[in-house]
Amino acid sequence: MKDLHSGVRVATLLPAATYAADNTPVTVDTLGFQSAEVLLAIGVGGITFTGVNRVDFVLSHSDDDTTYTPVTTADMIGVTIASGGIIRSLIAAHAAGASYRYGYKGGRRYLRLLADFSGTHATGTPMAGTLLLGDPEVAPVANQA
Repeated sequence: MKDLHSGVRVATLLPAATYAADNTPVTVDTLGFQSAEVLLAIGVGGITFTGVNRVDFVLSHSDDDTTYTPVTTADMIGVTIASGGIIRSLIAAHAAGASYRYGYKGGRRYLRLLADFSGTHATGTPMAGTLLLGDPEVAPVANQA
């Protein structure tokens, strides 16, 4: 088996928790890495999602960590962005936990992820977002324990 461990770094975009309202986005600096993959883990929905009672996962990027713009389809691999940087929407029942991945190729230094809640969410939904950074400029990458 090949060594993936020495060539990647993991960063938190959305801390693992049960959410019923918007998170405060965490900024991730991609300096020193040439590739990135957004990983979402979403548990069983706390509500039955609809077009009104929904969660949109919005990915934005920046060159200066001040001015952020939503990603577009050209910035991503594995997802078509309709508008506003939404990489995934929960708009129907989410009866089982699932994991999703989206490649980022936009080339900006900073990334952040917003779980944007709309409507009423009396019960929260467990979720987490991680950024897997690869192709380091300096390897091996230090252990993260």
